Amino acid sequence: MVDTGIGIAHMNKNTMRNSDAKHIDFNAFEGLLWNPKALPSNLDMIIERNGFFLIGEWKQQYEDLSRGQEILLKALAKEKNKVVLLINGSTDGGITIVQDFYRICSDGMFRPRGKGLNELVDFYRRWGRWANEK
Repeated sequence: MVDTGIGIAHMNKNTMRNSDAKHIDFNAFEGLLWNPKALPSNLDMIIERNGFFLIGEWKQQYEDLSRGQEILLKALAKEKNKVVLLINGSTDGGITIVQDFYRICSDGMFRPRGKGLNELVDFYRRWGRWANEK
C-alpha cells in the first residue's frame, strides 16, 4: 500500500483479462429507442451474493456523472436488493486511489459514506458479510 496524501492507494494485481481494454463505444445504439439521445451505459463494479447486488460507478477527479448514468444509478438504487455507490477515484497505472465515495439512496440523494481506499474496502467487506447472512 502507498500513502498518496488523499487516502491509501493499493498496487493492483492485474485482475482484468485485458488491462489495456478500451471503453465500449455505444454510438451505434443512439436514437434506436424512445429517446433519440438514449444510449446504453456500462457499470464499473458489480458483485452479487444471495440475490443482493453491490454496484459501483467510478469517476476520476473532475469527471462528471452523465445525466443518463445518474438516471440509471438512481433507478437501480430504488431496488431493495441493490446498494449503489458513486466512487471518486481511479485505478490508473496499477494503483487504486479513492478520494471519497457516496451511496446513492432510494430517495435519489447521494450520501457520503467514506474517504480513501481503506474505508471503501471496509464498506465492501461489511456489505459482503451482510449479503452473505441473507
